[in-house]
Formats: sequence, C-alpha cells, structure tokens
Amino acid sequence: MNAPGLPKSFERDRSELPNPLPRPEGEFEGLKKAWEPPKGISFITAVNNTYVGLWYVGTAFLFFILAGILALIMRAQLASPESDLVGHDLYNQLFTMHGTVMMFLFAVPAVEAASVYLLPNMQAARDLPFPRLSAYAFWAYFVGGLVFFCTIFFGLAPNGGWFMYPPLTSTKYSPADNADWWLLGIGFIEISAIAGAIEIIVGVMKTRAVGMSLDKLPVYSWAMLVFAAMIVIGFPAIILGTLLLELERAFDWPFFIAERGGDPLLWQHLFWFFGHPEVYIIFLPATGMVSMIVPAMAQTPLVGYRLVVLALIATGFLSFGLWVHHMFATGLPKMSLSFFSAASTAVAVPSGIQVFAWIATIASGRMKLTTPSLFVIGFLFIFTLGGLTGVMVAMAPFDWQAHDSYFVVAHLHYVLIGGMVFPLFAAFYYWVPVASKRALSERLGRWVFGLMFLGVNVTFLPMHITGLIGMPRRVYTYPVGMGWDALNLVSTVGAFMIAIGVAIFLVDMARNFRFAGEDNAGNVWNAGTLEWLPNGNYATRSIPSVNSREPLWDQPDLAKNVEDGRYYLPGTATGGREALVTSPFDARPQYILQIPGPGWQPVLSAVFTAAFFLLLTVKLIFLSVICGVLAVGCVIWWLWETDPGPVRPPADIGGGVVVPVYVTGPMNHSWWAMIVLMIVSGMVFTCLIFSYLFLWLVNPMAWPPQETVLPSVAWPLAAAFLYVVSAALILWASRVLKGDDRRAPRSVPILIGVALVLVSGASAVDLWAQWRSGLSPSAHAYGAAVYAILSLQIFFVLTTLVMGLYTIARWVAGRLDSVRRTTFDNTMLFWIYTTGQGLVGLLVVYGFPRLGGGV
Repeated sequence: MNAPGLPKSFERDRSELPNPLPRPEGEFEGLKKAWEPPKGISFITAVNNTYVGLWYVGTAFLFFILAGILALIMRAQLASPESDLVGHDLYNQLFTMHGTVMMFLFAVPAVEAASVYLLPNMQAARDLPFPRLSAYAFWAYFVGGLVFFCTIFFGLAPNGGWFMYPPLTSTKYSPADNADWWLLGIGFIEISAIAGAIEIIVGVMKTRAVGMSLDKLPVYSWAMLVFAAMIVIGFPAIILGTLLLELERAFDWPFFIAERGGDPLLWQHLFWFFGHPEVYIIFLPATGMVSMIVPAMAQTPLVGYRLVVLALIATGFLSFGLWVHHMFATGLPKMSLSFFSAASTAVAVPSGIQVFAWIATIASGRMKLTTPSLFVIGFLFIFTLGGLTGVMVAMAPFDWQAHDSYFVVAHLHYVLIGGMVFPLFAAFYYWVPVASKRALSERLGRWVFGLMFLGVNVTFLPMHITGLIGMPRRVYTYPVGMGWDALNLVSTVGAFMIAIGVAIFLVDMARNFRFAGEDNAGNVWNAGTLEWLPNGNYATRSIPSVNSREPLWDQPDLAKNVEDGRYYLPGTATGGREALVTSPFDARPQYILQIPGPGWQPVLSAVFTAAFFLLLTVKLIFLSVICGVLAVGCVIWWLWETDPGPVRPPADIGGGVVVPVYVTGPMNHSWWAMIVLMIVSGMVFTCLIFSYLFLWLVNPMAWPPQETVLPSVAWPLAAAFLYVVSAALILWASRVLKGDDRRAPRSVPILIGVALVLVSGASAVDLWAQWRSGLSPSAHAYGAAVYAILSLQIFFVLTTLVMGLYTIARWVAGRLDSVRRTTFDNTMLFWIYTTGQGLVGLLVVYGFPRLGGGV
C-alpha cells in the first residue's frame, strides 16, 4: 500500500511542472470548513494545535509567574537576618512548591507546549497525529495543576522539598496529607508528559513535509525528538518512585524504611535517574530553539548542522549516566565516584559543540541585535557560567564542600534560567509573529532583556559566595553576624529586578498579541524554515515538497506556490480533517491520516483523570474510583470514533501521486505510538526490577527473610503456561484475521475471549501462590517488592482485559475485519508485552530467591 515513486519534478518543486493542474472549485473552502474550530462554549473542545498549543503555552507561563511570586516571598524573608515575614512551616511549603511548580508545572510543560504549536508548522504538517491526545494532556495539566497549586492557600502544600526525600516524607515524620499531594497530585503531570512525548515522537517521525528527510529535519525537530525519547526513558523512574512511596505511606509497605529491609537511598536513585536528565530534558528543546533563531538573525545557515544533531543525541545519551553525582555525599564507593564524576565532566563536550556552532554561525553572517538575539547572547553568557560551576560540583571533593549550600542553588538557577528561560523568552519574541497579527515591541523587549539579565546575575552571582562562606540551602532564616546579610539583600534586589522585567513582558504581550487566525504578522525576520509559510487553522494551504534545510531561502517561490495549492493535499480527500503521513527516513508520502475533530471526550477524560488523582490524595476513595471509571469510559468513547477504516479508495494527493486513506501494521501511526507506550511500560518495570535487586544488595543475608516460605515452582510454571497460551491464541487470532474474507470470522472474538480468561487466570495464580504462602507486604521490604511486581502485573493484565473486551465490542459492532484491524493490532502488541513482562516477573520473583538469594 505504499505510494508510488514521486515524479522527479515533484522531488524538486511542484511548480516546475509544465502544466500544473487547475484547482477544483470549492476545494479551499472545503479545507477551511473541515478545520474550523467549534463555536460558543464548545470552543474549549477544539483540538487544533494552533489553539491547544497557545492554551498550553499560556498555562505554563502562568505557572512560571506563580512560582516566581513564591520565590519573591522567599527572597523577601531572606533579605534580612532573623526575619519573621513567614514561619518555618510556610517557608518549607513555599520552597517545595516553588521547585515543584517550576520543574513539573512550568519547565517540561512549557517546552512540550511550544512543540505542540511549532512542530506541525515547522514540518508543514496539518497537525500532530493525535490532536485529541494533545488536548487531553493539556486539560489534565490545566485542571490538576491549578488545584495542586491552590493547596498553598490551605496549608496543604507539600513541604518535604521538590525532591521529597524519605524518611523525611514518610508517615513517621510527615503524617499529614501534604506529601500525598505531591505524590498523587502530580501524577497527572507525569501522564501529561508521557502523552506529549508519544505525540512528539510519532509527529516528528511520521508527519513531515515531503522530501524533509532526516538530514533536512530542522534542528528543533531533532531536539524535540531527543527530548521526547528522554521523557520515555527517564519519567518512568519518577512514576515508579512516587508509586512506591505512596504505597509505603498508604499501606505501610516498607520500601524506604531501613528497619524493615528498605533503604531511603533507593528513592534517591529513582528520583535522580529522572531528576538529572530532566535538566537536559528542558535544556535540549531550548538549544533547538536557539539553533533556529541564530541562523535567522545571522541570515546564514547553521554551521555544523550534523555535529549539532550528534551533540543533541550525545547529550541525551550521556545525561542518563550522571544521576549519582547528586549523591556524592551519601557514602558511595570510590569507583562509583570516579565514574560518575568523569561522566559529569564528559557531558560538557556536546554542549560545547553546540555553543561553538552558534558562535561560528554568528561569525559567518551578520547578526542583527534584535530582542531574540539579545536573549540568545544572554543565554550563552549565563549558561556558560552555570556550566563552569557544573564542572566544579562534578568533582567529588569540591561537591563534598559545597553540597547543600547556596553555591548549589546558584549553580542550579544559572543552568536552568540560562539554559531554558532565556531561550524561551528569545522564542517568544521570535515566534510570536507566527501566531499574532503583530510582533512584540523591540523597545520594550530590550528593557525586558536588560532587567532580566542584570537581575539574574545580581540575584544568583552573590549566592556562590554565600554558599562558599557557609550558608546552607533550605533555611528560612539566619542569625546576625554570619557575613550573609548584605549578600542576601543584594540577591533579593536582583530577584525583584527579574520580576519587573517579566512584568514589562506581560505588558508587551497585552499590548501587541492578537491571535492571528489566517492573518499573522508574516516572516518579519526573513527566516528560511517552513513555520513562516502562510497558514491558518489547517496549517499550510498545501503540503510542500522541500529539498533543503532552509526551503524559503532556497526555493524563492515556495510560499506563493503553497498558498496557491500547487503542492500535496491542497484540499480534503475524505471530506474531513486529514494529515499526510510520510516515511520516517526520507519523508515520502505513505497514506492519508484521517484526524478526529473536536469533541468533549478529551476534556472530560482529562477532568476525570485529574479528579481521580486529587480525590485519592484526600482519601475520598469511593469518589476517586468513580472518577477513574468515568475517565476510562470517556477514553473508550473517544477511541470508538478512531480507526475509521478505508472510507474511500486511495486518493490522488496531487501530481498523480496516489496514496491509501488507511493502512495497518508498522506503517500505521498508532502502531508507532503503541511501541513507544510499550517502551514506557518496559522502563517502569525495569525500574521496579532494579528496586528489587537494589534492596537485595542492601539485605544480602535477609533476602528473603529466613522465615519466608517460598511457593512451590509448580505455581509459576502454571502461570507461565497460561501467559504463553494466551499470547499464542492472540497470534492465532491475528492469523485468522488475515484471511481473504473481509468479514472477521466468528473465531476471532472467541479466541480473544479465551485468551482473556487465560491471562487473567495467570495473574490470579501468581497472586494466590504468594498469598497462600503467608507472605506479607508490610513485614519486610522483600514482601513489599514481591507484591509491587505482582501489583504492576495485575494492572497490566486489567488493562489488557479492557483492551480485549473493547476489541470484541468492535467486532460485534462490525468495526473489525481483515482490513480494518488497527484496534486488534494495538491490542495484540500490548498483549505480547504484558505476557513478556509477566514471564520476566515470574522469573525474578520465584527464580531469584532460589538462584541468587541464597535460600
């Protein structure tokens, strides 16, 4: 079902055809009608990236302002010694919420939000491949984030630091619900981030302009691809960590209680495996923005494109070898200190490559000192200073002296503000003309930059000295005569300078930002990339064919020809919303993706998801379960409208290129999404197995405890048999479904039903074997770890059960056959993963105590 080869003229520029075809009457009107947003209150159900992206960015910036206000209160408290502006308990909530909101509610969502808006425009795609998923991610984040932030007004905000180290956050020392708000109340952010990462990976790989092969992909797209891959690898660690700590708090499963076989350091390993890569998770999209802005300001292509791309990939890879450098003061072996110290230093190399590439690009062109340019220069200066202090704290002997001092606070803020906030402000000033009828003010922009640049250095440069002369971080007051008074006052003045700069920016946005629709400010920077093409709700009028990285510079008539509909998919082949799916490597047309339009399902799913976590936090279990069931029901309602099947024969998308309107298997975009979801699931499970093995290492003589009675091997063998047979039945059903008869045979739902019984029986056998042996999850960390593995597997089996029943329902409704089988394929993939995870879990739980545990 691949599209035929493209005519050579199309590989260059469709306008070069000697006799371009006339456009059918009403074609453009049909395209605009298909992409119109809903009216009235239903407007909030819009799923266009042009709307959801802006809502997303605006909400992220709102949290930036709220977190900044918390920081100003803290700086006011520390401006003078022995101040009583706020008490110690409120101060603990303030700094916990400041860090949590900045990292979880601003930093990651802000760069994801920008990509929701920019990526389709930059790649000349109609939209991201799962627009309802983007809407779901936004609304879960919006509702849950605002409720979470409001806990600060009721004294319920988390107060254990944004890192939530146990045992401080255990029920023994934090019996109130404050810690639970962090652990459960932030679950929706993790879900939102994962959903966004899946969207980005599939969007970058499968929805690009024709001819935009990987070597012509914008650097920003590369950065977002690495960013999303890092979320897929890194976020599962914090998801698992929060689950384990909440299980300990709610059910007394002692994962982190040393007296019963747990270890608080397990939390640090899980948290920092996520926490340190997160610095690069938010840094890489910012560098991608800089790599787009610098060539436009210098009016010359980026120097060292391939090296910059390799540096992005190398940074993402190396960042996962650095997490232990946050734990140098925990008594690690010297070999570990040496390894992680070397890795922490090595990661500076790819960052340096990018910096030199930007400098070379500026030197090879004529840099215009616009507001975006100023913020880029400020970013280079501040981030470089932060990188230098980063190399310092990467050295274990120095880290031992500076650990938990204000030197680390200064380093962190230089890296995060320089490495993310300044590029983000550069991006605002650079890309607002894409979304607005007017550009932002250059005069006000220079004031914003000046105040923020001076404010950052006035605030955080003295903190290096404050830390070196002994001021510890996270203290709410300090005595007179320590030598910290003047330095803290200067830092407070600097913080208010930053606030004034941000306030002027808000005034500028209020004065000049006017949503463009189809009439934006235009290519005010004479940039060369595709987001500056004329666009509307439907993105570009037609999807162009490109042959370089700066097509607007190298194909002078591109914008006019795109607007005239002289390229691909200039109308709507099916009468609805569509996107052109291209091959992942060379971006050749593969098929037309039928995109679902606006609907209440994503909004309601998101609201009920957020309500599930928030109600669980305050122990309203019954209402929480109801909301969870409603969330699942809304997701099923939402999914029912997907997988429309081949509603019409293959369509001509222009120039005689004919592609199908529906495909299945590895070419299908949802197949890619399911593979990414399986990787996420695999990382959660891998982190759980790591936790099991780590706890064994700290309890080598008591794993399992001597009094433990291990179940007979007959139980895991029986469970494994049931898992394997269930997977075999699904594979058999897949083979039956490939028959020549279009109607799916009756044996398909029967095979699925029997397989459901078997896979459910496998998890039941596993659970019964441990329960009848008398193993308790609360007596020792061994039991807690075993039941955690069982619980995770039961969750996946229940998910498989829902997916299997849903697939049977599709068959009953006549929406599943030998051609229209995407739903079945996705269920089959997840089923195979669940089987594999179950088999590995059985091997670890039943085999390891006998083979490696010494019992």
